[in-house]
Amino acid sequence: MTRPMIVVTGGAGFIGSNVVARLCALGTHDVVVCDHLRTADSGKWRNIAGHDVADIWSPETLFDDLDACAGNVEAVVHMGAISSTTEPDAERIIEQNFRLSRDLWHWCEAAGARLIYASSAATYGAGEQGFVDDNSAEALGRLRPLNAYGYSKALFDRYAVRHSARGSAPAQWAGLKFFNVYGPNEYHKGGMKSVVAQIWPSVRDGEPVRLFRSHHPDYADGGQLRDFVYVDDVVDQVMWLLATREVSGIFNAGSGEARSFADLAAATLKAAGREPDITFIDMPEAIRERYQYYTCADMSRARDAGFAREPTRLEDGVHRYVTQFLMHDDPYR
Repeated sequence: MTRPMIVVTGGAGFIGSNVVARLCALGTHDVVVCDHLRTADSGKWRNIAGHDVADIWSPETLFDDLDACAGNVEAVVHMGAISSTTEPDAERIIEQNFRLSRDLWHWCEAAGARLIYASSAATYGAGEQGFVDDNSAEALGRLRPLNAYGYSKALFDRYAVRHSARGSAPAQWAGLKFFNVYGPNEYHKGGMKSVVAQIWPSVRDGEPVRLFRSHHPDYADGGQLRDFVYVDDVVDQVMWLLATREVSGIFNAGSGEARSFADLAAATLKAAGREPDITFIDMPEAIRERYQYYTCADMSRARDAGFAREPTRLEDGVHRYVTQFLMHDDPYR
């Protein structure tokens, strides 16, 4: 007997592989990964190696594979994207982050499948409009992302809201504006890894942790503030949506608290049994004009819709990440 299927695009990536791990552990669906695994040395395949996935699809044949399984696909969890905020090819970003999402939207609509997709806190730009996940077309139209990645995500958010208002939408749809997510299985992301993962080699080797110096008069060095959210918390939000078919819309996915990079570094050092040891370096000039000094998710809309999970405290999430994953020879979930 065939079981209902959930397809996770970007399922070998950071957040996607953590969603795959949770779905496989639940055991109620066949879980299909759609992703590029890159080279064997990249380690990306290790993100899913410990889980009983039903199949692995190539992104190039995604829609052919979806069509072949159309009657069995209950939901698509669309985490696949070009996530680099410094990617220079805007056309490539729009093709992967907007057009593919648009086509998945209409496929799910036609097939009666549900769609949960990755938006981003990058849609908020410098935060002049705040960080409230207002779904109105007017509010979405006021956002000014700072890079092409953020623009591509904002463009699809507006597309989703517009088509939903016209009655042209999947049976359930939801976009999640991920803030600064950290946790296991991000090791392939290079310069886009969380600060915890980036500073870990220095912490492990007994060296000082290096953070960017502030170039804003209102923020001390290391005092730049971010909404850091542990990956388990955003997976909880995905699972809540999958379990709550009547909820649709765009939601923030963060902790609801702004903490400093100095706090994050101190928590990482403490989890490794070290005293604070932080030095500061100049921020590259190329990113200074587009640098966000503050982000903080307003989580009230998700809570009002029924997402009741309390966020993981920064120190607890970092301790879990360091002691259960980064300190081990096999740090994969």
